[in-house]
Amino acid sequence: MNLGEVGGDFIYAGPSGKMITPERFQEKWARYFLIGLEDGVPVARVLAVPLAFPAEGRTELPDHGWDEAIQWAAHDLIDGREPNALCALEVVIAPHAQGEGRPAPMLTALKARAAEDGLSRLIVSVRPIGKEAEPDVPMAEYVSRRRPDGLCADRWMRTHERLGARMIRICPFAVTISGSLADWQDWAGVKLADGENRVPGAIAPVYASVAYDYAVYVEANVWFEHPM
Repeated sequence: MNLGEVGGDFIYAGPSGKMITPERFQEKWARYFLIGLEDGVPVARVLAVPLAFPAEGRTELPDHGWDEAIQWAAHDLIDGREPNALCALEVVIAPHAQGEGRPAPMLTALKARAAEDGLSRLIVSVRPIGKEAEPDVPMAEYVSRRRPDGLCADRWMRTHERLGARMIRICPFAVTISGSLADWQDWAGVKLADGENRVPGAIAPVYASVAYDYAVYVEANVWFEHPM
């Protein structure tokens, strides 16, 4: 998934999110952990994982998007499977540096690194930045919105389009996170009520059951592929 300046910390509470710690990246995938500096001060970072796609048993980008891309990369690392593609997971811009066009050069640098390493694809499970304001709108409806110039209405998807990326399809279960109501209070700082809940940083509702003391979050993302 690609955060694009949005997202709550709860995103990293799921099993896949827990796998992508900075320490693990530095040890296993340091070449794809890029830091953007301004006067020697970090203002941006991008994380990506190398994986095999397409490959045996992987002919389509997964419905489980960001979650499954991380799992693919981990499986390939364990199995010694040679990667042929790179999947961007996250682009984060420091709050004081947002709105100044920094995501594009970070993605361009990532493409250059992938090309250096002989990887033939750059794929991204894009998390639309404006969707947080409309968590109840189905993703299919949201991504269909276009400006008069034909580009995506969502500015984060539009950034990818302007870099030449092609929208492939929606991944309907890109991120799935479950936990107790107390977990969600800790992760998101909110007390959940029965049924649908809006949570800061979420782009879809969080469904909670007080009787069973659990809540589940499932968000869709959108697969994009960048030309190499």
